[in-house]
Amino acid sequence: MADADSGRDPAAREDDRARRRFTGPGPTIHEVIPGIIQAVEYGILLLRLVVGLAFAAHGARKLLGWFGGGGPTGTAAFLSSLGYRAPAAMAVLAGLSELGGGLLLAAGLLTPLASFVLCIVMLNSIATVKWRQGFFAPGYELDLTFLAVAVAVTATGPGRLSLDRAFGWDGDITGIEWASLVLAAAIVVSLITTTLGRARADLDEIPG
Repeated sequence: MADADSGRDPAAREDDRARRRFTGPGPTIHEVIPGIIQAVEYGILLLRLVVGLAFAAHGARKLLGWFGGGGPTGTAAFLSSLGYRAPAAMAVLAGLSELGGGLLLAAGLLTPLASFVLCIVMLNSIATVKWRQGFFAPGYELDLTFLAVAVAVTATGPGRLSLDRAFGWDGDITGIEWASLVLAAAIVVSLITTTLGRARADLDEIPG
């Protein structure tokens, strides 16, 4: 059988042979893709753990008074200053949302539900407190970042290292459609709680 390189310039053939001797053949696409997928899986896990546990810590501050938090009483007093009609109930609800939603996100369990409750908390925070302070800290940049991560994990799915995957339903409850639905529903609920849920809601606080 004739050499496949026989029609090529001799100098070019020699360069190719020398390169193969020193570097060897490059990886195939089938060898590269598993490594990329594994990196993505660990990246999603890192996002879930850091953001989910950060949410849970904030929820523990509100609900249990841990980490120097005000507990239900202090949180209720703050929410009362914002004009909420039932500040004690809202304090417990906000604490449960952050603590429970954060732990669910970290574990990758019921990811759309976790994203939904966390998005509501972040939207409420932006609308009633952070928006007037601008984007940069102490404004809404961190709230928006956490919200984006929660929605993004719903869009991508929680990954192989999650309880949703272990139970086998992650593919049925994640994706672009689920992420869009979660965000839209969270916006509606946030609009209701920051307007009808407040005795003296200032509509100028609501973005847009």
